[in-house]
Amino acid sequence: MTPALEEALKLLRLAQADRDTLVYLIPAVHLRDASVLFHAQQAIEKAFKAVMTAKNVPFGRSHNLLALAAALLEHGEDTPYPPDEVAALNPYAVLFRYDDEDIALVSRIEAEEMVMNVLSWAENVLEIRP
Repeated sequence: MTPALEEALKLLRLAQADRDTLVYLIPAVHLRDASVLFHAQQAIEKAFKAVMTAKNVPFGRSHNLLALAAALLEHGEDTPYPPDEVAALNPYAVLFRYDDEDIALVSRIEAEEMVMNVLSWAENVLEIRP
C-alpha cells in the first residue's frame, strides 16, 4: 500500500467517524443545528480530501467544500453533488460555530443524506468494500 493510499484511508476513517457523530446527534433537537451540522461539513471535507489524496489532487489547507469539489472536477473526478450544492455546508465549518444565531441552510436529514452519498462515493473511488 502506498503512503498516499494509507493517508487517504486514514482521512476516510475520520470522515466515517464524523458521519457517525452526525447520525448520533441528529435526533438531539435540543442541540443547535450549527453544532450538529459541523460534523456533516467535516465528513464531506475529509471524504473529498481522501479522494484527492489518493488521486494526487492538491488541496492545501482549505475547509471550503466548493473549492474542494471544484478541484476534484477539474482533475476529472465527478462528485456526487455539484460544488455549489455541498457549499451550503461551508458556514458550518467555522462561521456558525462562532455565532449565536442558528441558521438552518440545510436540514439535518438533507445533510445526513448528502454525507451518506459522499462517503459511499469516496469508498467506491478508493475501492473500499463494506
